[in-house]
Amino acid sequence: MKNGVYKFTILLSLMTFAQGAFAQGAGQSGSNILMYTVIGVVVLIILGLVLSVGDSLLSVEAKETGADQTGANTSIFPNWNEIRKPKTAAYAKGQKVHHLKAGHDILLVGGAEETTQEGGVSRFAVQPQNFLGMSPIPKVIVEVGDTVAAGDELFFDKKRPEIKHTSPVSGEVIEINRGEKRSIASIVILADKEQKYRNFDTPDLLTASREDVVQFLLESGAWTLIRQRPFNVTPSHEDVPRDIFISTFDSAPNAPDNNYVVRGNEQAFQRGLDALAKLTPGKIYLGLNAKAAEAPARAFTDAVGVEKHYFYGKHPAGNVGVQIHHIRPMAPADKVWTLGVQEVITLGNLFLTGQFDQTRMVALTGEQFAAPKYVRTKLGANIGELTKGNLTTDEGIRLVSGDVLSGHATTQEGYLNYFDDQLTVLEEGDDYEMFGWILPIAPRPTTSNTFPNFLYPDYKFEPTTNTHGEKRAFVVTGEYEEVLPMDIYPQALFKAILVNDFERMEGLGAYELVEEDVALCEFTCTSKQPLQQILREGLEVMREQG
Repeated sequence: MKNGVYKFTILLSLMTFAQGAFAQGAGQSGSNILMYTVIGVVVLIILGLVLSVGDSLLSVEAKETGADQTGANTSIFPNWNEIRKPKTAAYAKGQKVHHLKAGHDILLVGGAEETTQEGGVSRFAVQPQNFLGMSPIPKVIVEVGDTVAAGDELFFDKKRPEIKHTSPVSGEVIEINRGEKRSIASIVILADKEQKYRNFDTPDLLTASREDVVQFLLESGAWTLIRQRPFNVTPSHEDVPRDIFISTFDSAPNAPDNNYVVRGNEQAFQRGLDALAKLTPGKIYLGLNAKAAEAPARAFTDAVGVEKHYFYGKHPAGNVGVQIHHIRPMAPADKVWTLGVQEVITLGNLFLTGQFDQTRMVALTGEQFAAPKYVRTKLGANIGELTKGNLTTDEGIRLVSGDVLSGHATTQEGYLNYFDDQLTVLEEGDDYEMFGWILPIAPRPTTSNTFPNFLYPDYKFEPTTNTHGEKRAFVVTGEYEEVLPMDIYPQALFKAILVNDFERMEGLGAYELVEEDVALCEFTCTSKQPLQQILREGLEVMREQG
C-alpha cells in the first residue's frame, strides 16, 4: 500500500523530466525542436503509464500465485531500501537485513544491569486469564492443601481437555482465588525450599514422529509455551503451523537483553529449536538485531536448522509480528506459531532433562528500583517478593507486569503474568500539569516536535503514567503510520473494528496484529484511544466468526 506512493513518485519524476525538456525546447528557435520535445513528452508519459499498469498486473499475479508471501520484491520498481540502505553493523554484512524506516525508540532510565539475583520468591501462581481463548472457569483438579511437584497438572480448559496447565514449582496449593462470575483468577502455590520435579519420558528427536512430540508437549504442559497467530492464542494440538517465528531481541523500553539471558543456555536453546522443527513442515525463522553495537549471542548466530533474518530499525523492530510481516507475511488462512527466547530454552531443557523446569530470568526495571537487575525465578512469581527490599518508595508508584507500552498494571499482592519476563515500576502521573503542552517544562518521551527531543537523541527520560490529555475525537493524524513498520493502514483498521465491520477488519490485516504491535501507536495517539483494547475486541470478533 505504502509502496504505491513510491511508485507514484517515480512516475511523477518522469513527467517532471518531460516537462523540463518541453520548457527547454520551447525556449529554442525552430518548430522541429518543439515538435520533438512534444513527442518526447508523450512517449515518456505513455512509458510511465505502461510501467505503472504492468506493475499493478504483476502485483495481482503475485497475490494469486502466493509469490508476495515470500518477502521478495515482486514489483518492476526497486524498493527504496534496495536503492539506498542505511549503514549496517559489520557483523550483519552479507546477511539478510530488513531495514525498517517507521518506529520510535523510547529511552528510559532504570534499565536492568547485568547482575542476577538468585531466587528469593516463595509464592507462585498460574492465572488462567493469561491464556487467551480459555473458558473463564477451567476444570481445576487440585484443592487447597494438596501437594504438587513441578510439572503436575493443576487445571485444563473444558473446551480442550488435552491441553494441560501444570505447576511451575513443587509445594502446597494454598489459594484458589476466584474473580467475577466465579471465574478462576489464580491458583497459588507455596514453593518447597528443595524443588521436586515430575519426570517425563523424553522422546528421541532423531526417531520420534511429530505426533510423539505433540503428545509429549501436551502431557508435560509445555504446549502452553506456544502461541499462535492470528489471535495470539494457545494452538490446538490438531493445528499444523505454516512456519514458526522467534525474535531473539526485544526493542521495547528497558526490555531484557536476550544476549545476557541466553548465556549458559546455548545447548538448551538449540535443543528447543530441534524440537520445534518436528512441529512444522515449514521453516523456523530467527529474527536478529542488526542495530546493536555488539553482535547477537553465538547461540543465535550459530543456531542450526533455522533461517536467520536481521532487522535494523527502531521499536517495534523486535516484535515478532513485525518480523513475520517482513519475512513471510500471513495470508488470512495461514497459522504460524511464535515463541520467545526463554520459552525455547524451557522447551530445550525439557528434552534434555525430562523435567519441565519453568525458570525465568526477570528484568526488574525502573528508576524506583534501588538496584535494577535480573532475578532468576519461576513463572508466575509473586510481585511483592520480587520487589522486596529493592523499591526506593512504596507510594505514588505503579507496578507493571511487562514493559511500559504493552504491560498490565499489577500490585505487590499480584503475580507476574505467564509470558512476561519484565517487571516495570514507574511514577504515578496523577498530578495536574499547569498549561500542559502549551508551556513544556519537564522533558518527556514523545514523538511530538513540541519538545525538542531530536536535539538530544540519547537522553533517557523519567516516565510517569500521565497521559497528558483525555480521550477525544478519533481524528486522522498519520501518526500511526510513522511508528508502525507494516504495510497496514491502522487508522482505517481501528475504525472498522469500532463499527464491527468484519470484512474490512480482515481485509485491512487485523489477523497480522496483536496488542504489542500497536502499543507504540497508542503511545503516539493524539486522540488518546485505547488502541490495544480496541484491537483485542476486534480479534475476538474475528475469532468467534471462525
